[in-house]
Amino acid sequence: MRLKGFGVELSTLFAREVFWHPFANRRQVGAYFGLDGSPWRSGGMAREQGISKAGNPRARTAAIEAAWLWVRYQPDSAISRWFRARVGSAKGRVRRIAIVAVTRKLMVALWRYLETGLVPEGAVLKTVS
Repeated sequence: MRLKGFGVELSTLFAREVFWHPFANRRQVGAYFGLDGSPWRSGGMAREQGISKAGNPRARTAAIEAAWLWVRYQPDSAISRWFRARVGSAKGRVRRIAIVAVTRKLMVALWRYLETGLVPEGAVLKTVS
């Protein structure tokens, strides 16, 4: 909750639904949310079929909402700058595809923050009063 853009509801959902799990690495974090790739190989063909969506659907929905909030309320963070550089002034489908990548990056950054205390690069903490 100390990060700007995260309220009580999102923080509680992530704490109770996701980050109590012992993740060993960032791939496990992405897989839990269903945000990892699903490659398909047959003979000489190899294709990427997009994200697997095999993880927790409630957590994935909340994570995507958190990514949109992050881009809005943490505009100077490295993740938000990456999103703006990648998307530019594009609208619609391009932004929706890119926000999934932002979601995965953000969830890994939050996991690192909770495990090690390393604040995501450029993130702003709320002032405690």
